[in-house]
Amino acid sequence: MLSERLLSKTIGAGAVQLFRSKTETADMLPAPKDGHTYMLYVHIPFCDVLCPYCSFTRFPFKEELGRRYFKALRQELKAIHDLGYQPPSAYIGGGTPTIMMDELERTIDYMRELFPTITEVSSETNPPHLDRERLERLSHMVQRFSVGVQSFDNTLLKRMDRYNKYGSAEEIVERIQNVHDMFQTFNVDMIFNFPGQTPEMILHDIEVFKTTGANQITYYPLMASPGSEKLMQTCFHGQVDYVRERELYNTIFDTMTAPEEQGGAGFYATDVYTFAKDKNAMIDEYVVDYGEFVAAGCGGYSFMGSEIYNNDSSLDGYCRRIEEGHMSVANKIDMGRANEKRYRMGRELFGLRLDNQAWRRDYGKYIQYDMPVEYGYLAANGAFDKNNADELTLTRKGRYLVLVMMRQIFIGMNTERDRLRTLLPDEERTWFANSAAKQVAAAKAADAE
Repeated sequence: MLSERLLSKTIGAGAVQLFRSKTETADMLPAPKDGHTYMLYVHIPFCDVLCPYCSFTRFPFKEELGRRYFKALRQELKAIHDLGYQPPSAYIGGGTPTIMMDELERTIDYMRELFPTITEVSSETNPPHLDRERLERLSHMVQRFSVGVQSFDNTLLKRMDRYNKYGSAEEIVERIQNVHDMFQTFNVDMIFNFPGQTPEMILHDIEVFKTTGANQITYYPLMASPGSEKLMQTCFHGQVDYVRERELYNTIFDTMTAPEEQGGAGFYATDVYTFAKDKNAMIDEYVVDYGEFVAAGCGGYSFMGSEIYNNDSSLDGYCRRIEEGHMSVANKIDMGRANEKRYRMGRELFGLRLDNQAWRRDYGKYIQYDMPVEYGYLAANGAFDKNNADELTLTRKGRYLVLVMMRQIFIGMNTERDRLRTLLPDEERTWFANSAAKQVAAAKAADAE
């Protein structure tokens, strides 16, 4: 639709420009500001398989490098503590955080020792690690556990090079069924809008999900950055179709929120693309609850008001900075006041409700008058259900438009990650080239079948 294409182009160009403009060298995070709450994000950048659609900072797992990395990570957590940060919540992402369980458990123990204010921890994982014995201790340390599945379609799993490494859809379902009860919130991460994916395939995925026993699902739109798009086209024989994306999204939302007696899942929408049995469950997109957060780990981004600090994207560079007694921060980006407001508007609406009274408290005006262009565009395109001095909530069309906004912001971040990847040391860039060759070979093998 025209409104989606215009929004994609405008937000996408702005996001790419944002993450590359007004950048200056920095080597230190600022101290926390009084009265501000900062979540802690911890990044573990290792995977057994580097999926073709993923632009996050990640590297092929090597144990020796993993040991070095976790040691440096704990030193960085201490440095963050010494600056005065005391976060209420921590999110451990990747990569695959559970790739070295002993190091992960040691790091969480140390994190909780440094930050006794942390009351909830969320961690990601991958299907091979869903084993009750393996997860026994971790289940007492983590409240929300999220497994990257992406699809229950075996052909898609083969094209991603996940089938042989992570198991078939049937094996993954069995693994989830065996461990989902170990965590307060057990989330399944899915992706929609792969080239060739149909509404019927989405409905099949949801029916399979309903058999797992998991009580939360996050259904991300495919976020193909320019750096991953060519590889995506090779592995999936097609381009990302943003015309079809809306249909697939509405299929997901309608089916997940429909009552069980009507064939739906009977879940609550807790943000634009997360659904849970418990409407108060922790969600994957922590930015909804925490507008500011501090990041530890290679390639992490810290958001602090109008400033963004990004950590060294090189594995060796990250470790060397920490080992030499510095923090891992490499650059600072000044978003400016206007972009800070746009980001807040997007993330609050992404959480399905913008508190207009809080906006007026913080900025002196209701959002209708403070951001007339952005507000006016969404209003003119039928985005708002409730639209008053207290709150803005979203219509069915509005939910999709906000999904487009956040998709383009994240693609902008991924585009910058792609650019930084071209600046990595030769050895690290070779790892990515080798992984891409393996992904292409896996896709060709799927074709041969």
